[in-house]
Amino acid sequence: MSKIILVGIDTAKNVFHLVGIDKNSKYVYRKKLNRKRLLPALAQLEACEVVLEACAASHHWARSIQQLGHRVRLIAPQHVKPYRRGQKNDYRDAEAIISAALAPGIHFVGVKRVEQQAEQALHRVRSQLLRQRIAAANGLRGLLGEYGLAFAQGIAALRKGAVDFVDCGQAEALGLTELVWDVLHEIERLQQRIDNYGLQIEQRVCHDPISRRLRDELHGVGRLSASALRVKVADPHDYANGRNFAAYLGLAPGHRGTGGKVKIGKIRRHHDRYLRQLLIHGARSVLSHLGDKQDEQSRWLRGVRDRRGFNVATVALAHKNARQAWAILVQEQALQD
Repeated sequence: MSKIILVGIDTAKNVFHLVGIDKNSKYVYRKKLNRKRLLPALAQLEACEVVLEACAASHHWARSIQQLGHRVRLIAPQHVKPYRRGQKNDYRDAEAIISAALAPGIHFVGVKRVEQQAEQALHRVRSQLLRQRIAAANGLRGLLGEYGLAFAQGIAALRKGAVDFVDCGQAEALGLTELVWDVLHEIERLQQRIDNYGLQIEQRVCHDPISRRLRDELHGVGRLSASALRVKVADPHDYANGRNFAAYLGLAPGHRGTGGKVKIGKIRRHHDRYLRQLLIHGARSVLSHLGDKQDEQSRWLRGVRDRRGFNVATVALAHKNARQAWAILVQEQALQD
């Protein structure tokens, strides 16, 4: 068998399909393995390049395969799909991964360290709890709204109104006292868990010099944004420059061009919604407290706001923070190297 230079792996929960090519781009390796046999089989191969789709558990498998001496790269699934030929099956998917890896201009996803994934898990669970709290609060608002009650925005106003509804005796007459207290206690319990995860994220930021620098040097980047930026980027050199990184986060307007004419549209809503949301909320806070500050950035923000409006200025600052964050990550990586 010719020497294998590239292996594409279609991953699943328990079954893995491997396809390998030699230097002449001929398929010379094809195997179907379970998860127990995957690493031993790869250990028997000479050092080569291994490519996987960036999906569930892909970072774990990438780290494990790297320890065997192979070079591992991850490709986003949306970049693989156009290269699939014929009817879909697992071997065709592995072949499509190889075709995508060989294509010029393909963007590869960096392999994250296990510490980055652990910190990212805190963000994901916190966001899930936040959605649950919002759903519980909106459900209680809707329920009490059926009895003609309306409250101001915010959890505090809802809690006060719900307690008044119980205290006045109307809830007891309708048999809703226990229900209202249960929902209020559930909202309080969820808030405590959200605060706990926020505290864990803050502690990690305080112990990481790069996260601290992101938090301290960028206006509108707090503990959550600094941590999310740190765990999002496995290798800042995966992006050619800060402009590309900001566009990757969805902070640059989309465009369409043909015949030499390019039309600039709105910002695209996909990409990393969570990180974009954090950066925009932080920028909105800076704009809201701008006042009459006379530093260089405040004057620039005030000019953008006056010319283009509040929302455009908010996205402009978020875009600027993303580009500066990329520069900081590149500088810190150079110092560590």
